[in-house]
Amino acid sequence: MHKVLTLKRIAILGVLALLLLVASVAFAQEATPAPAEGAAASAETSAAPAEGAAAAAPSEESAGGIEALGLNPGYLLAQIINFGIIFFALRALLWKPILNMLDSRTAKIQKGLEDAAVAANARRNAEVEAEKIVSSARADVSKAVEEGRVRGEDVRKQIVADANAEAEKIRAEARSAAAAERDQQLAGLRGQVAAISIAAAQKLVGESLDKKRQEALINEFFAKVPDSAKKLGGKVEVVSAMPLSDDEKTKAKSEIGAEDVSFVVDPSILGGLVVRSGDRVVDGSVRSGLNDLAGRLN
Repeated sequence: MHKVLTLKRIAILGVLALLLLVASVAFAQEATPAPAEGAAASAETSAAPAEGAAAAAPSEESAGGIEALGLNPGYLLAQIINFGIIFFALRALLWKPILNMLDSRTAKIQKGLEDAAVAANARRNAEVEAEKIVSSARADVSKAVEEGRVRGEDVRKQIVADANAEAEKIRAEARSAAAAERDQQLAGLRGQVAAISIAAAQKLVGESLDKKRQEALINEFFAKVPDSAKKLGGKVEVVSAMPLSDDEKTKAKSEIGAEDVSFVVDPSILGGLVVRSGDRVVDGSVRSGLNDLAGRLN
């Protein structure tokens, strides 16, 4: 819209300048003397020599001044007026609008530069903020991965621990079942071993033994508490070659004198009892006696 108005003003100024040019040319033609009048004046001057001589001096005087320079005063005046009109018209109609347009354009450019600076600053701030967000997201992801790894490791350790515990429980149950089965089998063999031992003793002694005497010998062989193991305190473990009966266990606890007593079966000791209390071991087994006998014989 502003450009269209400026073009209209330029068109009006062009038309005005053209009109002023035409008017100045017309005015100059009217102000220029005709050649015929000059010729007539020359004839009259030549016809009257005396008068021409008399009037020559004033004509030469009048021919001085601006006309002597070859300038037409009327044309010059018209040109001065035209220049003044064109100058003020250009100043009023074109110069100020151009200045206003340049000022407006400068303001727009300045505003555009300021907006560009603000946009660049906002972009930098956005990039910094985006970098912060990305860094925070990366840190969160790394933290989550590390936490997941730690949790996975904890879960793995827990699974392994549970598996080991379950395996140990199964092994303990298996050992307990095997020990119970062994003790049951050994308990069944105890009577046979006792019968064989009594028979062998009768052969050696040459007399028969009654049932009470047989039981006493058997109990003494398998469940006799060594004299050094009596009146022990603390946690005590008693090892026997054959499973002991409840009465034998009660009697052994009473003789040992400890409240926390556990019983274990180990057929390799052959007979008698081995009593352990902490670092102290009292070996009253048949195996120990045979070893001592073998040592003395050697």
